[in-house]
Amino acid sequence: MIVIVLENAPPRLRGRMAIWLLEVRAGVYLGEYNRKIREYLWAQVLAGIDDGNAVIAWRDAANEAGFQFETVGKNRRVPIEFDGVTLVEFLPEAALPGSNN
Repeated sequence: MIVIVLENAPPRLRGRMAIWLLEVRAGVYLGEYNRKIREYLWAQVLAGIDDGNAVIAWRDAANEAGFQFETVGKNRRVPIEFDGVTLVEFLPEAALPGSNN
């Protein structure tokens, strides 16, 4: 299972994802593909995200959590490694570039 979430993404990227994946909510795409297709889709996101942000998550039985994920773009939620486990850190709003706080 692959899950890709796009925020503030250009329409052309959203359209490209909709060709391969089912858009179950605005900007939320689901599908079942192998690693090669997953990497292809993520490369498309990296190339087309512009000023938006995105996250991809996929099943990984070798990982203790059962999944892995990657992110791109500016977002308050950033992945961090903690004792061999990937967690999500929630940054204060002032830590983002362009915030007025």
